[in-house]
Amino acid sequence: MRRLFFLLALLFVLPAFILSAFAQAKRPFTFEDMMKLKRVGEPVPSPDGKWVVFSVVDADLATNKKTPHIWIVPLAGGKERVLISDQDGDRPRWAPDSKRFAFISNKEGGSQIWIADFDGASGAVTGVHRLTALATEASGEVWSPDGKNILFTSDVYPECDGAPAAEQECNAKKLKEVEESKVKALIFDRLLYRHWTAYKAGKRSHIFVVPDVLASARGSAPGSGIAPPPPRDLTPGDYDSPEFSLGGQDDYAFSPDGQEICYTSNHDKVEATSTNNDLWIVSVNGGPAKNITADNPASDSSPLYSPDGKYIAYRAQQRPGYESDRFRLMLYDRKTEQKLDLTEDFDQWVESNIWSPDSKTIYFSSQHEGHSLIYAVGPVPSDVAKHDYTRRALVAGFNGDIAVAGDGKNLVFSRMSMTAPNEIYGADALGAGCPARTGDVDHGKENCSLNKSWAITAINAPLLVQIDMTKMESFSFTGAHNEQVEGFMVKPPNFDASKKYPLKYVIHGGPEVPMGDEWSFRWNAQLFAASGYVVIEINFHGSPGYGQKFTDSINGDWGGAPFEDLMKGLDYAEKTYSFIDKDRECALGASYGGYMANWVLGHTDRFKCIVTHDGMFNTDSAWGTTEELWFNNWEFKGTPYTNPEMYEKWNPRNFAKNFKTPTLVIHSQLDYRLDVSEGFQLFTTLQTMGVPSKMLYFPDEGHWILKPQNSQLWYKTVNDWVDQWTKK
Repeated sequence: MRRLFFLLALLFVLPAFILSAFAQAKRPFTFEDMMKLKRVGEPVPSPDGKWVVFSVVDADLATNKKTPHIWIVPLAGGKERVLISDQDGDRPRWAPDSKRFAFISNKEGGSQIWIADFDGASGAVTGVHRLTALATEASGEVWSPDGKNILFTSDVYPECDGAPAAEQECNAKKLKEVEESKVKALIFDRLLYRHWTAYKAGKRSHIFVVPDVLASARGSAPGSGIAPPPPRDLTPGDYDSPEFSLGGQDDYAFSPDGQEICYTSNHDKVEATSTNNDLWIVSVNGGPAKNITADNPASDSSPLYSPDGKYIAYRAQQRPGYESDRFRLMLYDRKTEQKLDLTEDFDQWVESNIWSPDSKTIYFSSQHEGHSLIYAVGPVPSDVAKHDYTRRALVAGFNGDIAVAGDGKNLVFSRMSMTAPNEIYGADALGAGCPARTGDVDHGKENCSLNKSWAITAINAPLLVQIDMTKMESFSFTGAHNEQVEGFMVKPPNFDASKKYPLKYVIHGGPEVPMGDEWSFRWNAQLFAASGYVVIEINFHGSPGYGQKFTDSINGDWGGAPFEDLMKGLDYAEKTYSFIDKDRECALGASYGGYMANWVLGHTDRFKCIVTHDGMFNTDSAWGTTEELWFNNWEFKGTPYTNPEMYEKWNPRNFAKNFKTPTLVIHSQLDYRLDVSEGFQLFTTLQTMGVPSKMLYFPDEGHWILKPQNSQLWYKTVNDWVDQWTKK
């Protein structure tokens, strides 16, 4: 155990009424229960400090859809409620005057930006107006601090760059031509022609600005007679600006005076082999952009201007081509152009971050073992050449999406656990917390206390109090390299230690994506346990949250230390927990976890069954069919042509002669990260060798199974397969 665990155990507690209800749990968790749970988005406090708006996604099994709506709750406490119910709404963003907010809706013309007029006294929306009407759609809106402009992103054809009105007409024309053409062929002349789940088809992500928001909003109102001005492209050219992201903090931001933006863009020639995202600044009036991080060949992202306008805080990595290098918190002085690493000796990843209103402190979340704590760094030095600042751990739990209330006294953030999806919480922003320069509490100062936190919403509490869920338990053991490795366990409902239970051994993906006290709708430990299983997860070598050296240790060792950790972790669990039936165990994994499931298939017969989802089966073909080549090039230390020995050494295909364990293969057609051919190759191999096997194929999903009915089929197929081979 490390030094923060005693603080987490003492301080990360749910409200008493929720704990009391859990103690009176009534029934096991079901898939239908999970679909009824509302998915709470990031909290956005109003600038006047009175309200918090956020999106909530509802999943509907009958219609096979997930729909977001805008909700609101008083920051000081009160009942949360739906704010906009007659249309979908996502990603709310307040205007500086707290009298309006922007949001994204698909009500008319695909994804477009809408403006809602808000009455702060009653907490009600008094009207909504559509702001954009682009054929290429709009998303990711950000309001300028002066309230005059809104930024947004849209995927456009770079050859249409020009005057705003002509550019819109050109993009609409090209989209119509593509839609009406009987020929659907595409021509590529460079790499990264497809990404994640879609072919790029010649389009680029650009950042646009809409000036004079008030006139634009009035112009969208029926009968106003005022036409909204056309959006202006601030990032023209054949580059993605901002870069592709799977979520998290925006990669673009306004300066406090609203006259400049900072954004990420990668201008390297071969994007498929590069992680060199740079920060660029450009005037909102257009003109040439300036690269302010050209000195760093690795990734720079998540820019945020300080409220006083002196600095830009951002995240940076140091090693080019390595997407899992440590994310550092950097400070850029806009006047001197000097940079300072505020986390030079902080051996964890900086995730979401936010400035305090007085520009003296930066708050950020960071994975620490099985949790994601909130830290503070400050006071921010007046001279970047100085290092006179401190770092403190402030809030325990698994936290993210940090915001600061208008007066700077309270933090607002999302929090999840293995027993509940995200809700919105608050915490004291000004408390002392615990000195934590390296991520752990500083040696000799462990008698400190983290700051008070409290629940602001409890949207899912009425359903969760009816469900029998067990809290995550952690354990540690000696793994590879004679180092301590952490594992997590969830017990089934109505657990009886005198009984024997089958085991679901879940292997995480990434590989640099750890498990912990967090909720998942796709690989839900509570749902796996609900049918009478013990569930165990291991943060093997390669997992973040235990120092960068631990994370780096998987590079070039995919089937080495991680496999050793998994086997030693299972040995430890079998020896320590007598209620685990070692003759009824199944291994399940996706992405890297799918690779490891395939590796397990060829290296041990101790499992009764295996589930492998979107896993790498053939390292050579996986390199040739993936889109983000930098990943494979780094993890296997070259290409199959420059370092064939590494690819052959860790190739699950080469151990097919050992395959015996009954295996369920799952793969999806739109997975361009790990091509569907990897699943087909594995299934073909299993079938020709006579190994009991089944394949679940999704023609309409990517790396993740997201559609409600597809998810229902996924869980049923997986659980039925495990039951078939492990239930007596």
